[in-house]
Amino acid sequence: MRKRHITSLVSIAAASAVGLGVVAPSGPAAAAGGHVVRPGQSIQAAVDAAQPGDTIVVRPGTYRESVLITTPGLTLRGSGGRTVIRPGASEDRTQNACAKAGNGICVLGTAQDTVDDVSIRSLTVSGFTRSGIWASWTDGLEVRSVTAASNGVWGIAQQRSTRSDLRHNTARSNGDAGIFVANSVDEEGGATDTGGTRVRGNTLTDNRIGFTARRVRNLMVKHNTFTANCSGVFVVGDEGTPQAGAMTVRSNRIIGNNKFCAATERLPAIQGSGIVLTGTESTEVRSNVIRDNVGATPLSGGVVLFKSFVGAKNTDNTISDNTVLGNQPADLADQDTAGTGNRFTGNVCTTSAPAGMC
Repeated sequence: MRKRHITSLVSIAAASAVGLGVVAPSGPAAAAGGHVVRPGQSIQAAVDAAQPGDTIVVRPGTYRESVLITTPGLTLRGSGGRTVIRPGASEDRTQNACAKAGNGICVLGTAQDTVDDVSIRSLTVSGFTRSGIWASWTDGLEVRSVTAASNGVWGIAQQRSTRSDLRHNTARSNGDAGIFVANSVDEEGGATDTGGTRVRGNTLTDNRIGFTARRVRNLMVKHNTFTANCSGVFVVGDEGTPQAGAMTVRSNRIIGNNKFCAATERLPAIQGSGIVLTGTESTEVRSNVIRDNVGATPLSGGVVLFKSFVGAKNTDNTISDNTVLGNQPADLADQDTAGTGNRFTGNVCTTSAPAGMC
């Protein structure tokens, strides 16, 4: 069809639309499978209008709201540090469940109906009383190139979730862990299998703990940078069955985590802890650079095996081929004298407790 015929048809269609009273929507712009949100518009409105597989692009600006995602296959993509999500007005009576819980972005499924294959990318979540990003009952969640800063508890956190990919994020100045992966935060029980969750390429700084894995199994933590936290990495288990562990922590840089954090109901004071394993089995700590983590608390040191506070032992863990230098009171510390099958081999270090592991 020739160009002038197309132009004529478009003009006729437009005139017909006006004559029929058809008006373009005033909310977030949408195309086939795509939605664009601009400052002054609602991200939540775009999420609510989206179908599985849609992409929501959030333009640069500050958005004061919490976003609840229950639609599978959704992609929420910002413009990097220029797209900022902060808490909305506390007196807003239309707050969703995510806002009421004090979180910035929530991806929430159920045991019967998980929310699968959601992607959150290239934005900042800051200032929430609980978490920047919170996920529960998800599968295949991707959180990438997100900055989670100055949130009250966790930067990026998940429970009851499998096969997540948490990569190239920055989590800083959060009240507890920068990244937190758990079986459940409100129930006891044995460790759950994360299905190969990956925590990779993240920068975690000025948190209480850089990364915490609590009562989970089967995940990979690699190529991350941990600095200026009270502790770099915590792998936490208890007396539950199956025991936490069966994971790999490798090729990370864990340097100068010397911030002081006071004791809590669950833990003693923390300072100068590189990697702490407590109540963990069959975990491999390999090829990491762990330097200059200095403190005088029970958990201080480069790599510390510590008997859990409920009596669970560390068993069959391997600490190998790491560069562990300048840590105090020791580069390697095995404080779990009742633990069995733990091996320290091929590490570059100068001090250990007990002596002889370097």
